[in-house]
Amino acid sequence: MKCEHCTRKECSKKTKTDDQENASVDVPSPAHENGEKCDTSKHKVLAVSVCPQSLPYFAAKFSLSVTDASRRLCGFLKSLGVHYVFDTTIAADFSILESQKEFVRRFRQHNEEEPTLPMLTSACPGWVRYAERVLGHPVTPHLCTAKSPQQIMGSLVKDYFARRQNLSPDKIFHVIVAPCYDKKLEALQEDVLTASRGSRGTDCVLTSGEITQMMEQSDLSVRDAALDTLFGDVKEEEVRRHDGASSDGYLAHIFRHAAKELFNEDVGEVTYRALRNKDFQEVTLEKSGEVLLRFAAAYGFRNIQNVVLKLKKGKFPYHFVEVLACAGGCLNGRGQAQTEDGCVDKALLQKMKGIYTDIPVRLPETSAHVQELYQEWLDGTDSPRVQEALHTAYQGPGHPANSRDIKW
Repeated sequence: MKCEHCTRKECSKKTKTDDQENASVDVPSPAHENGEKCDTSKHKVLAVSVCPQSLPYFAAKFSLSVTDASRRLCGFLKSLGVHYVFDTTIAADFSILESQKEFVRRFRQHNEEEPTLPMLTSACPGWVRYAERVLGHPVTPHLCTAKSPQQIMGSLVKDYFARRQNLSPDKIFHVIVAPCYDKKLEALQEDVLTASRGSRGTDCVLTSGEITQMMEQSDLSVRDAALDTLFGDVKEEEVRRHDGASSDGYLAHIFRHAAKELFNEDVGEVTYRALRNKDFQEVTLEKSGEVLLRFAAAYGFRNIQNVVLKLKKGKFPYHFVEVLACAGGCLNGRGQAQTEDGCVDKALLQKMKGIYTDIPVRLPETSAHVQELYQEWLDGTDSPRVQEALHTAYQGPGHPANSRDIKW
């Protein structure tokens, strides 16, 4: 194949992308056969960001530790011509921190005339899409305005990273590897157009299962490689996660933060109590017989319907609910935890849970890189840039759907 920019043969190769977009990207090889480097400024830079809930899937499928699985995945992607492979944990850091601040603000502002509680999480695109397309008011005002990790990662790659690399955002093609298909819908949202001068934050989404099929069918020689970071030559030393059993753990992080900020209570281990089923759990903070905070985790649409029904009736006892469309949480995303006949692979899921639990937890507040980005990228923790880059507004049911959007 001839390169359209420098006309030398074998300069580039086609990389297949999301089947929804049916797009392809010309990815330059590091050098030509004669040793001369191609002018990479004329090509798109291909960056891939991997969700932390995808890594246990690769580890379980290939019988590797999660760190070795991340290195194998990174090496495979780079053998295809990918330039940078990132971990989206840092984007989840931002999403959790902004959600924490918003909950405390809502709690203090809440009153019967203008209720701001409960606050419902906004990280799951399947749930948010359902809330926007079907439920509308009175549910959408309760959605946390913090963007999802995928949306924030799009801003980080197309805005912050692009500027560090002296690239215009349209020179970067950004792919997300995720555990569920709903992330593809999220990438189609107009609101994903970030502060990066009109460039879509996420250009393409591939599920973990789709990547695995590519790995199994490939005959490329793969050399393991460390994950990249957004900070130049610095490499990701070790995989980290947040404090959730199968997700980014919004409930646990926000619960601890709210207990300390609102009531000066230090919470160690968060104790969950299953109610209707194992996917509907409750966490409370009590003092002198009084319930100060009542949080819940509602996974799967059966439990979501129950939450919505109680909310509409005005009989809702919770201050906060972590809502996820997939029963069992993000690890059970349909893009990675299913058998060939479409059923849940229970043995694989159980193995993934064990692997995920063993990943060390990192509190978002302890990340020096996050604090650095707040100052360098966003001009501080309370600047107008924070609202622009890390928060969103929600559409109602009357908003016209994208032509490629699904009908709920």
